[in-house]
Amino acid sequence: MKTRAVLGIDIGGTTTTFGFTDQQGNIFEERIIPTYAEQHITQYLPRLYKAIDEMYEKYKEEIEWVGIGIGAPNANYLRGTIENPPNLKWGGIIPLAQIFEEKYQKPTVITNDANAAAIGEMLYGAARGMKNFILLTLGTGLGSGIVVNGEVVYGHTGFAGEMGHIIVNEEGRVCGDGRRGCLEAYVSVTGIKRTVAKLLADYNHIGALSKVSFEELTGEMICQAALQGDKIALEAFEYTGKILGTKLADAVLFTSPEAIILFGGLARAKDFILQPTLRYMEQRMFGPFKGTVKLMLSELQDKNAAVLGASALIWKELEKKK
Repeated sequence: MKTRAVLGIDIGGTTTTFGFTDQQGNIFEERIIPTYAEQHITQYLPRLYKAIDEMYEKYKEEIEWVGIGIGAPNANYLRGTIENPPNLKWGGIIPLAQIFEEKYQKPTVITNDANAAAIGEMLYGAARGMKNFILLTLGTGLGSGIVVNGEVVYGHTGFAGEMGHIIVNEEGRVCGDGRRGCLEAYVSVTGIKRTVAKLLADYNHIGALSKVSFEELTGEMICQAALQGDKIALEAFEYTGKILGTKLADAVLFTSPEAIILFGGLARAKDFILQPTLRYMEQRMFGPFKGTVKLMLSELQDKNAAVLGASALIWKELEKKK
């Protein structure tokens, strides 16, 4: 008997990751192709189709392919579209779910990568058994997936849950969206790099990080410096945790989550980001909510999270139709 399987696709500005998974989250195989963000979608799709077809040919005797889940930037679940993605030169509104359904004759669901990660966490990770939680993806930017009563919150437009663009300082840093003071300009790998650069300028500190250019600086370098007790690195995590904890205390007021889960590059710093964030979150929490929210790290961090999240998206949709 063939195993029911879905295709999970994660489209990023640099690479596209895809693979077939079963309902238990076992991945038959994962492959990666370059996205080439500067290419138009009409150049991108034939390359992706070819790679998918090659993989399916390998497993077609083993699997019953039942659906496709796609995580992508600026993806709208309600419309099945990608809409003016800033890091892809596709332009306009692309009906990607419809395109894949017509190509492969399989039900297809699309959402942004943070929402897909939240569903993946709910099915396979730290949020198993939870119905109310928030997941933050702390990478180059800050994405968020908000789950209430077991369902991702999409809102009226399909774009709800963009916590990265909450304003923390209206006269603050310019964000990638052109506005000033967005949360992701402070709380992300890019954000903590900017914080380190400012602290180095303010203190004229000579240490491990002062010898690295901004372009070469990575989140891993900052974490390693913190492990070695570097003053600038430790203060950067403290400052980042203060801003994040304060805004999470605000977020708790709206959904009263059981947990807030951190995922992505900045979350790899573990206690360096967890401890100050939890401390400031509790300090600034409205009284009735104090002590009610767990702050956790993703359990998918070192797994094939991109494919699992996209796959979980379509598995959840298929379950609804039973």
